[in-house]
Amino acid sequence: MTTTPLTVMLGNHPHTRPLKDGTIPVDGVDCRYPESSPLPPAFARMVRELAYDICEMPLATYLQAREAGVPVTLLPVVLVGSTHHRALTRLPEAPEIAPGDLVGRRVGVRAYGQTTGLWVRGWLQEEYGVKASDVTWVTTEDVHVAQYVNPSYVERSQAERVVDLLRSHDVSAAVLGPKAVGGQGAGLVPLVPDAEGAGRAWIERHGTIPANHLLVVRDDILHKAPGAVLAVYRALKQGIAATADARDDSPAGRAVAAGWSDSLTACLEIGARYALEQGLIGEPVDVAALEEKTAFLDR
Repeated sequence: MTTTPLTVMLGNHPHTRPLKDGTIPVDGVDCRYPESSPLPPAFARMVRELAYDICEMPLATYLQAREAGVPVTLLPVVLVGSTHHRALTRLPEAPEIAPGDLVGRRVGVRAYGQTTGLWVRGWLQEEYGVKASDVTWVTTEDVHVAQYVNPSYVERSQAERVVDLLRSHDVSAAVLGPKAVGGQGAGLVPLVPDAEGAGRAWIERHGTIPANHLLVVRDDILHKAPGAVLAVYRALKQGIAATADARDDSPAGRAVAAGWSDSLTACLEIGARYALEQGLIGEPVDVAALEEKTAFLDR
């Protein structure tokens, strides 16, 4: 039996582990699973070099890569997601400030194109009237998509970590991704007093949970080996179903899913609108067209 070789870059999540350890085989496909620790540099390699056949990818990176003409297609798999009201933080000993007080201030973020920052700036404008351009965003890394040029209100720092910007008092607040909140951000205080409640209210208002990491495939692979792509998708869908008991009822637990749905469509529409408002992309996104391209996966 002939098998199709594919290089599949996935983070180490409970729902991807069954594929990576061979518990769930990918029919007709010889999958190679390279490792990247940390994971973000792999995203840059994918959009700059097309280094993998299939790759986990942050939503903001995908939207920017798509607009830049990088030949990748979105697959309907949410590997990581959650609400992000907890992500906007300050030092515990710093003066107490509210999100609405950030106009004219400096806020640290790993990169302006980081997906957590996309979602944070979205609810900042939606709930507090603070636009992206009202703040100076101080970054410690470049965006993944080389063609993108940061807006004038984004400044590059030489600090190694976002938390260092806070500790040096270079910024008033900082945006930290989900892993960083429990790592370098341990002990920091959210600007939103009831961050979990605010996140639940966002979900109820929009009927979806913010997605951080999805999945993309190179266009040439999708064109020449659609059956292999379908097999990887089905295996991931099986992995997500098989590990359902390992996820709780939190937004992060409920975000993980495979397949086109009203929730995913709403998520992409909102994320794309936020990205347009923030200058991450310059043109609206036709989400229906994205769905149509891979609708065959769920037929």
